[in-house]
Amino acid sequence: MKLNTNCSLAIKGNSLYKLVFLCLILFTTACKEEQKENIEKEMSETQLIDKAKAIHERVITLDTHNDINVKNFTDSINYSQELDTQVNLPKMKKGGLDVSWLVVYTGQDTLTEDGYAKAYENAISKFKAIHKLTEEIAPDEIELATTSDDVRRIIASGKKVAMIGVENAYPIGTDINRVKEFYDLGARYMSLAHNGHSQLSDSNTGEKDSIWLHNGLSDLGKQVLAEMNKWGIMIDVSHPSKEAMRQMIALTKAPIIASHSSARALCDHSRNLDDEQLEWLKQNGGVVQTVAFKSYLNTKKYEARDAALKSIRDKVVDSLGVNWYEWSEFNQLDDSTQLNFIANRTKIMDIANSKANAIADFPPAVNVSDFVDHIDYLVKKIGIDHVGISSDFDGGGGIEGWNDASETFNVTLELVKRGYTEEEISMIWSGNLLRVLDAVEAISKEIQAAE
Repeated sequence: MKLNTNCSLAIKGNSLYKLVFLCLILFTTACKEEQKENIEKEMSETQLIDKAKAIHERVITLDTHNDINVKNFTDSINYSQELDTQVNLPKMKKGGLDVSWLVVYTGQDTLTEDGYAKAYENAISKFKAIHKLTEEIAPDEIELATTSDDVRRIIASGKKVAMIGVENAYPIGTDINRVKEFYDLGARYMSLAHNGHSQLSDSNTGEKDSIWLHNGLSDLGKQVLAEMNKWGIMIDVSHPSKEAMRQMIALTKAPIIASHSSARALCDHSRNLDDEQLEWLKQNGGVVQTVAFKSYLNTKKYEARDAALKSIRDKVVDSLGVNWYEWSEFNQLDDSTQLNFIANRTKIMDIANSKANAIADFPPAVNVSDFVDHIDYLVKKIGIDHVGISSDFDGGGGIEGWNDASETFNVTLELVKRGYTEEEISMIWSGNLLRVLDAVEAISKEIQAAE
């Protein structure tokens, strides 16, 4: 039997209707499934953020390296205000940064009595500035700590914590009694060199030309190291040469720190520690404070973006009417010019990066993920007991996502995303560094008791 044309069309039409209806059902179901997945994902992200916020609130967050300019420690301009600085009290409160190690930094100058005298004057001015902040400007908001017990007590009182590190022991000059003087002023870590060989130690910068002054430590440097052990100042190996670090570990009776360095295996820069140095540090019981400094985290990524940023940056520099210096020129500047440049640099780069981010396919910035990649590597290489955190804020540090103290939470969030537990995050943020501080203090008491 043959179907007539009208009947045939009706059947085909009915089949087509069913097919369209089925497609609609499948499409609607798929949309609902996708919507459900998106809702679950959003809930998961929200839960993750809530979890990270709770952890961030409970742990002690401690940053071992923040540079200062004494101009920001006056009655009229100071850290109680929302300054352009990467670290100040409003930003610490906003980001949940509990402890800021404020740095008494002195650039390298001539190894002469005149050079030592100027450096000492500079160092004392910075010690005084920090004491003025904690004792006169904002004593109800921030207090100076010299022990781990101080840190916990001050945080429990609701205040922020200031601690003091000395970057470059050059101001010691030839007077080892200044080690005790700096200790009495609150210093609890000190490096024996910076960018350039000091009277005490060779610097990592010697790698550039293979010219060394002491082949590690000088005899005076060894005496200063012994004084640091005696009085309870942590030895900081972030800037000295590899050979100087080897000798320090052989001589010290206490654990050491690298106050702001990262992993050389991931970024081949002389300011980072190679695997051999990391093993020395582990065996010594010390801690490396991973640093959020762009060019020490991912040189390739940093240089690609920096090259692309140059024309934008030059226009910003011109419009602001300020001077720009490359890092290769930085060490030739006097301390005041260095600090002014750092302040201007932060402002310039913020503006330039804001413009760059509006350009499609612009080279990406070094970010918090790159930073935590170094933490991951260090944890796997030497164990979680030996890894900490630093920023080098107001000294050239800062990355996308953690560009000032107000963004501190983003580091904790990334650690939570990577699967670190609250206990591990607490160790990385402060526990390991405070453990070393306690050990150094205990050993100093033993040394003093034995004399």
